[in-house]
Amino acid sequence: MPRNRLAASAAILCAAAALLPAAPAPAHHSFAMFDSGRPVTLTGTVKEFRWVNPHSAIFVQVDGSTDPDKLWAVELTSPSNLRRQGWTRTSLQPGDRVSVEIAPLRDGKHGGGFRSLTKLDTGEKL
Repeated sequence: MPRNRLAASAAILCAAAALLPAAPAPAHHSFAMFDSGRPVTLTGTVKEFRWVNPHSAIFVQVDGSTDPDKLWAVELTSPSNLRRQGWTRTSLQPGDRVSVEIAPLRDGKHGGGFRSLTKLDTGEKL
């Protein structure tokens, strides 16, 4: 009798576990592509701010460069993480003047991982 009770308890436990929602598996790329030991500060104009998953992004036309192929792409964290840090989807607008510190891409392309940003017109730090 105790053996049947144990088997029934195990079956109920397995059934209950199967009904629980599964947590999303964290799948993420490495940050090795960014050179965090060599920060770079870019000063320029926001051309686009993408509030998208899995990573938001800022595209900055750096001062002194008018070539559209020379936009710098700055990768941020997800919108949900940005929201917790006080950002909104309207925190940046095309035309905003910014100074943004990044960890540049190791391959030398115009991009990097976000570190900090100051809106030059207001002094607001994001």
